[in-house]
Amino acid sequence: MTQDEPDIQDHETVGPVESLAEWFSETVLEPITIGDWIEDGVDWISDNLEGLLDGIEAVIRALVDATEFLLLYPLWLTAFLIAAGVWMRFGHKIGAITTGALLVAFGLGVFSETVQALLWFPPPWVLAVLIVLGGIWRVGWRFGLFAAVALLLIFSMELWPETIRTLSLVVASSIAALIIGLPIGIAMSRNDTVEMLVRPVLDLMQTMPPFVYLIPAAIFFGLGTVPGAIATLIFAMPPAVRLTNLGIRQVSREHVEAGQAFGCTPRQLLFKIQLPLALPSIMAGINQTIMLALSMVVIASMIGAGGLGGTVLTGIQRLQVGVGFEGGLAVVFLAILLDRISQSFGQRRREGNAYGNLLRWFFSGRQKADA
Repeated sequence: MTQDEPDIQDHETVGPVESLAEWFSETVLEPITIGDWIEDGVDWISDNLEGLLDGIEAVIRALVDATEFLLLYPLWLTAFLIAAGVWMRFGHKIGAITTGALLVAFGLGVFSETVQALLWFPPPWVLAVLIVLGGIWRVGWRFGLFAAVALLLIFSMELWPETIRTLSLVVASSIAALIIGLPIGIAMSRNDTVEMLVRPVLDLMQTMPPFVYLIPAAIFFGLGTVPGAIATLIFAMPPAVRLTNLGIRQVSREHVEAGQAFGCTPRQLLFKIQLPLALPSIMAGINQTIMLALSMVVIASMIGAGGLGGTVLTGIQRLQVGVGFEGGLAVVFLAILLDRISQSFGQRRREGNAYGNLLRWFFSGRQKADA
């Protein structure tokens, strides 16, 4: 470089564009401190909404504890499901008789040590047998065989307590997400303004990295099971909302007009026509919610949620490949079991329909013969 050539680095020109950019940066961009706003909001919530946070924590903790109790004592859950199913399908009289019979059977626990042991000190294999039977009933014997092999491997890896903790968190978080999400989806389907307002929030929730949900959960609720469940239910809620809204909106106009022609009120139209026809879409949303809950529960082990995610995290922290692989394999088995069983409730059971048709054909044939 000669002495006559100007130094480009030392030469500064301040034109109108640079002046405008400097003014825009000082007056518009610098006052926008999103991080500071978030911190101020968190401080305000912690100082002024402590009672609300304590109430949310108590509700979530009670839900998780109740779910874990039912999984540890599965015969109580089985009896409740049998009674509820008979009550809904066969009416009040047969339901009352079934409930009374179950109460008598449970009352035998006072006199029988075997029944008392099964009710209050059930071995771990009781729940495993119920899961296998549920898989055979809902999916088929091949899936039941797979479920038996998968659960035996989980027992052999000595990860059954962690599996129960993970399953209880998934079920509790999914129930809470559905209690909140399904009414929002119904409201979105019935009002375009609600859909316009809720859709950006769902987009934000689904595009937010999962680890981000752990920060406010840990700040507001500390470490442990409750913040993990809260972060999980928020992360897993959007599919239930979206697919409920989509399923109801996809109900054909002919069905809606037919219901209106027969004098259905808006509530009857919703519960008698729209929700039954939208059930496959809603069940798909429930299935996706359960799957997202399982993935988030594993991540939530970073804030003390425990379960199989804690096993995987321990393997990562200590560089124990075997431990991490066992935890990951148990998560895969649990995911397949939850996915196939929950998915079966949204599908028509061909084998069950075939058996029902066979029985109807048999008895109708006998009636014709008697006539």
